[in-house]
Amino acid sequence: MPKTVIEKIIQSHTHDEVAPGKIVWMDLDIRSARDFGGPNVVKNYGREYGDEPVEDKTKTFFTFDLCVPACSLKYAENQQVCRDFSGKQGIKVFDVDQGIGSHVLIEEGLASAGTTVVGTDSHLNILGAVDCFGQGMGDVDITFAFKTGKTWFEVPETLRVDITGKSPPETTAKDLTLYILKQLGTKKAALKAVEFFGEGVRDLSLAGRITLCSMVTEMAGIIGFIPEAMPDSEYANSVSIDVSGLTPQIAAPSSPENVFAVSELKDTEIDSGFIGSCTNGRTEDFAAAARILKEHKVKEGVMLKVVPATRRVYRELLDQGILETLFSCGAIISNPGCGGCAEGHIGLTGEGEVQISTGNRNFAGKQGRGKTYLASPEVVAASCLAGRIIRPEDL
Repeated sequence: MPKTVIEKIIQSHTHDEVAPGKIVWMDLDIRSARDFGGPNVVKNYGREYGDEPVEDKTKTFFTFDLCVPACSLKYAENQQVCRDFSGKQGIKVFDVDQGIGSHVLIEEGLASAGTTVVGTDSHLNILGAVDCFGQGMGDVDITFAFKTGKTWFEVPETLRVDITGKSPPETTAKDLTLYILKQLGTKKAALKAVEFFGEGVRDLSLAGRITLCSMVTEMAGIIGFIPEAMPDSEYANSVSIDVSGLTPQIAAPSSPENVFAVSELKDTEIDSGFIGSCTNGRTEDFAAAARILKEHKVKEGVMLKVVPATRRVYRELLDQGILETLFSCGAIISNPGCGGCAEGHIGLTGEGEVQISTGNRNFAGKQGRGKTYLASPEVVAASCLAGRIIRPEDL
């Protein structure tokens, strides 16, 4: 029986026979740690292995993206701990100016089809967008990976999701992702790999695939893939989701699966908007928002916060004039990074504040004491112009 995508990748990195439920030892192409979790990896390493070299310094990296530049003394100290360790070991650091680690790994060609990558980022499964096995792990497991270049892993079952019907041309990857999340919830894909099929996902750009694969975490899944072929593999289960006539979608507080059509929550007043994160921080996302914001002004009293995913994205925004559009409409533009997923960084909310965001999580307290709605860059942009939740077409 042909293997699923995740089974194929794992099988090519282990001498063990791969099958769902089996625990195997897997070779790792890349092992990484970020400024959250990274300092613990360094401390664990010193305690367990002293000054011994890592298994392969050319395959070991630090990526600083969560609180960049450091916004607290704690983060400044933690980042410097990693820099000092890297200097002694000869490890490359993608420092505070580079952006979101998972995106940087894709841009640098370190995460590519068929490779295996682990790190201390819970959304590292975003790498499924390029058919790479990406997985976030705890600092103890990453410490072991630094030293040995291996990890153990339980081969998951795979869920097949067929996207049927044809959605309208204006449907975005975020709308599609939120609708899929609404249908799957956190149980159908729990602890499984997911393979998405159908024209609606096959035609997604890289940025769109990143959006979908990033939010497999919110589906409680292990990782998501978009195979080009239709294999006759053995799946644990299959689900069909019809997206005919799909309209803009939005996740209301306080769960990413609490999804509605934007029209159902229309006119909910907002205080702020956020465009960025590992889910919607690519040039394509900001270009879509800029088309709506161009020659308009963010409503007085509303903050629109913008965080490009990487330095490369920032450069593209400059070159294409998108940054000028965002600035002219009144947006607050930050340096590349994760944004509001980290305390002390742009995108957090105060008590009573209502925010509409392109992020991937809106759990109570995640971005602060305010309430966060999740939507596409287009819906965020339109809503910030109106001061209330609306569809772009309602402008």
